[in-house]
Amino acid sequence: MNPTNILPSGHKRIDHAELMGIVKRFPGVLANDHINFDVKAGEIHALLGENGAGKSTLMKILYGLYKPDEGEIRLNGQPVVFHSPADALTQGIGMIHQHFMLVPTLTVAENVALGMKSGLVMDLKQVKKRLVELSAVYGLKINPDAYVWQLSVGEQQRVEIVKALYRGGALIILDEPTAVLTPQEVKELFVTLRQMREQGHALIFITHKLYEVQTLSDRITVMRDGRSVDTIANNGVEQRTLARMMVGRDVQFQVDRPVVPIGEVKLSVRGLSATNDQDLPALKHISLDVRAGEIMGVAGVSGNGQRELAECIAGLRKATGGEVFLNGKSILGLPVLDRLNAGLSFVPEERNRHGIIGSFSVAENAILQNHGEPAFKRGMLFNFGAIARHTDDLIQRFNVKTPTRETPIKNLSGGNIQKLILARELSRHPAVLIAAQPTRGVDIGATEYIRNILIQQRSEQVAMLLISEDLDEILALSDRVAVLYEGEIVGIVNREDADVEMLGLMMAGVRHSS
Repeated sequence: MNPTNILPSGHKRIDHAELMGIVKRFPGVLANDHINFDVKAGEIHALLGENGAGKSTLMKILYGLYKPDEGEIRLNGQPVVFHSPADALTQGIGMIHQHFMLVPTLTVAENVALGMKSGLVMDLKQVKKRLVELSAVYGLKINPDAYVWQLSVGEQQRVEIVKALYRGGALIILDEPTAVLTPQEVKELFVTLRQMREQGHALIFITHKLYEVQTLSDRITVMRDGRSVDTIANNGVEQRTLARMMVGRDVQFQVDRPVVPIGEVKLSVRGLSATNDQDLPALKHISLDVRAGEIMGVAGVSGNGQRELAECIAGLRKATGGEVFLNGKSILGLPVLDRLNAGLSFVPEERNRHGIIGSFSVAENAILQNHGEPAFKRGMLFNFGAIARHTDDLIQRFNVKTPTRETPIKNLSGGNIQKLILARELSRHPAVLIAAQPTRGVDIGATEYIRNILIQQRSEQVAMLLISEDLDEILALSDRVAVLYEGEIVGIVNREDADVEMLGLMMAGVRHSS
């Protein structure tokens, strides 16, 4: 079936799209510095770069969200000007954002119809029929009658893709599309994108993940500090070469894990149970110990209890049973601040929700949890000089890139926000660190830095619970690995005895004798 027969009429075919000499400035920032970029029908062009390199800004210009200060856009050789995303959509350009633009309480069909010229008054039966046709052509498994809130993250992303296709997307921009997906969902997405390429779509794949670029793309453009470093064909280019282009230096892929003495138990979880946000069982009698100088990795497919485990230990979620001991003392009934004062630090999975206050400055976020300490007070008032010195020290020691300490933290890249959170949590010299997805959505340079910091803390006898869906990260950093499946630990294995295949089977529910 030819997809042009089932897409709405009035949308143009895009054989070649070009961005020429694009310049975009924000106050104090040159986000795009005379960028040239192009994509052709029937190819996947990867746009690679660290967070803050200017990738998303460039693509938001192509999608009509931003207007360039200089330069022009050409479609099939003809200059075009976009005043809004609606203009881009009428020209056949769609964009799938990292954070999905869906209404949870509406069905798939209603979400696709929402915002179209006829609104929800249009014939939903016809919408559903087209969705079924599109699903068949592109191998997308979706139920038009399902409510979005019922769907997994991977299924929601399929809805975003089919929505773009329904609206005539000949050129589709995908902004960090794998950031919230499990490994299995990533594989399914790649199958879909290859099918779209075969159907003649032009695809732009924004990412900072080297393996994905090698696996999926036809061409690669690398950006750094708002400039285009180079555009190359994907003809077996090595990850090390791409990393050097991204960061401007050689990147260490293997983490050096020195032998350190293992001390006494610092964190002990016994029979811990809890429910999820839907009040369904999420943790079922979890028991584990973490010792000083040890990293206990926790692996599992997203949604198997990892988040609930971290939140119960940190005090953000109420347990329904069991106990948690820190340095031999029960903390399960303590408020969050008391747990922190007892020697616990927490790097949360959702850093923008639980780790920072976006509108607060870098300095304010640096003392978010310990602003009441005498070191930061002068009588009843804050000691702003002490706060400034403390913040500047953290910025320098943890290599946080920020214009000033007074910059709102929401203006920093994801990697730099994560480094500031890590700096704050470690500045209190914890006995136990809970690190949940510490490098998710973080670029390669920041990932390298964060992993080395975690290894350094291990050498300083911090007991660490590392929760990650990245099996390479688990195997690189952990001393032991616990695997969660449907809220239960199906096995705990020593790192030297584990490999990806073994952990993958355990993640699918196969029990392992510890």
